[in-house]
Order: sequence, then structure tokens, then C-alpha cells
Amino acid sequence: MRDASVVKVEGVVEEALPGLLFRVNLLKEKTEDAEEKPRQILAYMGGKMKKYRIRVVPGDRVTVEMPSITDERGRIIRRL
Repeated sequence: MRDASVVKVEGVVEEALPGLLFRVNLLKEKTEDAEEKPRQILAYMGGKMKKYRIRVVPGDRVTVEMPSITDERGRIIRRL
């Protein structure tokens, strides 16, 4: 996932799951279709966040890195 085609988006952690997995609601840009519910993805902790033991709890805003915007999985690279 370390090349130029990586997409970085912001989201809010909805739920912490076993095995350092998190369910993240992606924040979307303002669009005409306001009644659409937020998109959820499954994200795991990035290497530096695990190394330095940065805690992520439900309700935190995070930056997620994904290979493309249509993927269902990503990596949390920053806690905001």
C-alpha cells in the first residue's frame, strides 16, 4: 500500500474489534445525496502506531490509508 495510488481519508472509529481491528465510519465530502448513511470500513493499526503504542478508542478521529476509495479495508496511520 506504499505507492502513489494510495488514498488517504478521514473517519471516526465506531467500534474496536479483537485483534487490533476497528470499524471506521468514513467522513464524506458534502454531496447532494445527504440521506445516504456513512460508509463503514474495517481498518487495522499501522506499524508506527503499534510500535509507539498509540491508543485508539471508539469516537476518535483518524486518518485511514486505502489502496483505492472503493476498498473495504484500510490502515489507520494517524490519530487526529
